[in-house]
Amino acid sequence: MNYLLLDIVIGVVGVALGYVIRHFVARYRRGTIEQEMEEKIVEAKRKALAIEDEALSRAKEIRTEMEKAEERVAKQEERLDRREGDILKKEDSLNKETEILRTKVKDLQTVKDKIEEKEKSIEKELEKVAILDKEEAREILLRKISREQEEDLNSLSLKLSRDGEKRLEEKAKDILVNSIYRIANGDITSFTTSTIEIENEEIKGKIIGKEGRNIKAFEKISGVEVLVDEAPNTIVVSCFDPVRRAIATNALEALIKDGRIQPIKIEESLEKAKKEIGTFMKKKGEEAVLECGLLSIPETIMPLIGRLYFRTSYGQNVLEHSVEMTHIAGMLAYELGVDVQIAKTAALLHDIGKAVDHEIQGTHVEIGRKILMKYGIDERIIKAMQSHHEEYPYESIESVIVQIADAISGGRPGARRDTVERYIKRLEDLEAIALGFSGIEKVYALQAGREVRVFVTPSLVSDLEARDLARNIAIRIEQELHYPGEIKINVIRESRTIEFAR
Repeated sequence: MNYLLLDIVIGVVGVALGYVIRHFVARYRRGTIEQEMEEKIVEAKRKALAIEDEALSRAKEIRTEMEKAEERVAKQEERLDRREGDILKKEDSLNKETEILRTKVKDLQTVKDKIEEKEKSIEKELEKVAILDKEEAREILLRKISREQEEDLNSLSLKLSRDGEKRLEEKAKDILVNSIYRIANGDITSFTTSTIEIENEEIKGKIIGKEGRNIKAFEKISGVEVLVDEAPNTIVVSCFDPVRRAIATNALEALIKDGRIQPIKIEESLEKAKKEIGTFMKKKGEEAVLECGLLSIPETIMPLIGRLYFRTSYGQNVLEHSVEMTHIAGMLAYELGVDVQIAKTAALLHDIGKAVDHEIQGTHVEIGRKILMKYGIDERIIKAMQSHHEEYPYESIESVIVQIADAISGGRPGARRDTVERYIKRLEDLEAIALGFSGIEKVYALQAGREVRVFVTPSLVSDLEARDLARNIAIRIEQELHYPGEIKINVIRESRTIEFAR
């Protein structure tokens, strides 16, 4: 019984303690939830304020953009209004002009109608007066007008023709005078001797050598005449061929400078001088081309152009003549409005055949054509240069210009000397006659044409044949040439045997 009561009391006490504990626990949990709710409310208010600020800021931006858009629209509308006003003004102006044009068209049509009516009335009057139909009256009227105006037209045509020819002639004279004036160079002459200055007379003895051995060897190999007694401290090299004379002069100067003058050194010096003259001719050709501004000319033809420096035409240096011609032809071509480069190139190359005409048969024009074709020169240039002596017909205006430039350059007072050319031609003819015989190795005309030295090939000509050869050459010269005094024919037959000891 007591245990039962105790259990009941314990149960009641436990229930009471549980209620008290549950009450305290509930109060604690309620306080925590309320705190959390308050925090969430504060956070929500903060977010709401941020959203509200952002919305206000965005609203301001949108309002600003709307204001700007409204301002742009207002300006666009203002421009459209102005444009519309301009278009309306132009439309009014066009309408007025259209009205004016319509009025003019009506006026013109009225005038045209009046003219047609007048013409019809005139035609009717003519038909009535002449009792002619329309075509007959028209023919009569035209014949009458033609007769009345024919004399005036002929007079006017003749006057225009005379004035035109006069103006053309004056223009041509101006062009030629201007060309000659701008190329008024000094006289160009050719000489047949070269002078070498020496320091003392003792050098002459070395040049002559023992019993004249050195000077004879030099003259024999070079084909020139060396004069040592013409003037003090001077040696004169004489030869009509300027190339040969230049080679001999250079070789002799080199021998004098070296001091060792003997037959072997003479041969070496002459061979070296030939190479130097070849280089010199190429340089002269390049200088001429550069001066004329014709850089399209092939490099391989430069030595031939430079070789003209040693040729003369009636005493006028051919290279200088060609360069002068080139400038004249260029000016004429420019004035006439034709191809300047074609005219200038043809002028520079017009006498290219003279560089080798003493080696090849034919006129220098024909030889020049073959040379230019060999080097692939433009056909237009060949046609322009081939007519300067009228051997070929003029095929272009440039060919006429080249011929005129040649005449201007060669026709200047003092430019040419006929006597010099005839003298050189006689010396060339002397050498050509001797070279016409077989077995001839070299021929030199010396002493102003008073001596011809002929070197024969020993294997082809015997001593007896050499004597007959000299006589035959003399007879042929007597028959074909005219000359003062007498000419000495000196035939030389020399045999050399060379061996090497090893």
